[in-house]
Amino acid sequence: MSTTVTNGIDVDRLLATIDAIKAEPELAMFTFRATTSWVDGTHNVGRIGHFVHAGAPDESRAAPFTLDGDEPPVLLGANRGPNAVELVLQALGFCYAVGFAANAAARGIEISSMRYEVEGDIDVRAFLGLAGPRAGFSAVRAHLTVSSPNADDDQLAELCRYVQETSPVRDILANPVPVTTTLEARRATTEVRS
Repeated sequence: MSTTVTNGIDVDRLLATIDAIKAEPELAMFTFRATTSWVDGTHNVGRIGHFVHAGAPDESRAAPFTLDGDEPPVLLGANRGPNAVELVLQALGFCYAVGFAANAAARGIEISSMRYEVEGDIDVRAFLGLAGPRAGFSAVRAHLTVSSPNADDDQLAELCRYVQETSPVRDILANPVPVTTTLEARRATTEVRS
């Protein structure tokens, strides 16, 4: 049996996944995790490893993904990695690109090239403890440039609208999400050397 692959997406597997979730909706449930460890100053190291799928740990990743986060010098950092709000913009771009490639493949649309440019406006006064607007983005703009040998402009525009409507990251950004933060405070010990 041959496998249909379009845009690097195994279409047969995609359709089988959709059918499996239709039959067992609990297969749609995931819990993703990220861990951040402070290094110094504004430099942090993030690790993204195992996740939970349908109530069971997924161990398909041999090792966690590691990324550095920092701030630019104007925000007291040393550019050892992107800052957190840049990672949010990147997450939106990643989500849109995955959604576009997979949904295009499911529709038989081939993609020759695709590029998302995502930018966001932010005022850091609230972050710095100063009076000002809310701490988050005031606007986010995404621009898609895509070429396809077998889809017309109307098909690509409709697919672009569909991807926006079904993007988990866009939904997270556009709608309130309950966020709970807990604290486990530990007393630091001072080592005395002689």
